[in-house]
Amino acid sequence: MASTDKGVDTEADVTEDRSTAAAKPQDPHDLAGLEAGLDALDSVQVSRTPLRETLVRKVVPPVTAVALVLVVWQLLVWAEVAPAYKLASPSDVWGEVREAWLQGTLLDYIWTSVSRGLLGFLIALAIGTPLGLLVARVRFVRAAVGPILSGLQSLPSVAWVPPAVLWLGLNDSMMYAVILLGAVPSIANGLVSGIDQIPPLFLRAGRTLGATGLREAWHIVMPGALPGYLAGLKQGWAFSWRSLMAAEIIASSPDLGVGLGQLLENGRNNSSMPQVFLAIFLILLVGIAIDLLIFSPLERRVLRSRGLLVIR
Repeated sequence: MASTDKGVDTEADVTEDRSTAAAKPQDPHDLAGLEAGLDALDSVQVSRTPLRETLVRKVVPPVTAVALVLVVWQLLVWAEVAPAYKLASPSDVWGEVREAWLQGTLLDYIWTSVSRGLLGFLIALAIGTPLGLLVARVRFVRAAVGPILSGLQSLPSVAWVPPAVLWLGLNDSMMYAVILLGAVPSIANGLVSGIDQIPPLFLRAGRTLGATGLREAWHIVMPGALPGYLAGLKQGWAFSWRSLMAAEIIASSPDLGVGLGQLLENGRNNSSMPQVFLAIFLILLVGIAIDLLIFSPLERRVLRSRGLLVIR
């Protein structure tokens, strides 16, 4: 009997000890350690990358690739795989660069095309963004205009040059018309694609908080569609640049000046392969520079702000 009472007392004591332990406040140091551990799992260690590592990872690979191309190019010239008038040497192209620089025309070639391309792209941005919002948010407009935008995006930009010349003549307006017809569909479709990927819960939560109309577009739709919209902007710039080059190659006039596309056509007319290679090199250089200076930093910033890119 005594043992039975002792056992009952023991179970009661254990129950009391458990309730006491549960009611006892936990040590704040233990909670802080637990929170720190959980934060460490979700956070990314941010530290400045050393300059040497940046050079090795960012600069050395493209420089090595360019050097390799030049070496292979020079080897092909020495092997005489093609006549000199068909395959100019790197030194001949460099001589063409030097001559254009000394004559003061090199920067003029670049600025003539870059100024047109950037202005045309900005106009396309101002048109394509509200058009993309309208197509994505209004069902009737999407059913009516959506297939047309997709068709225009797949249409080669060079196809718009002849009608633009007939409609507007040989002037800058014709150049901008070709740029817009090439870039607006890409920008609008990129924004539509980004909006389609927004979770419906975000839109419902925004409406619950009072975000409707323009507020919804500014605070919910555009931030949510930003990755897809940015991809559309990159593609829109690519179409703008390609459209402009096609227009400059086909349409030539003293009033239009000499851009990179016209420089390429002049090299063909003069049977000057160094000038042709110079124009190709400058067109490629501008495209790479715009991507590295504008679109790549924007893309990294957007992805990093959403936790989709490790800081490096």
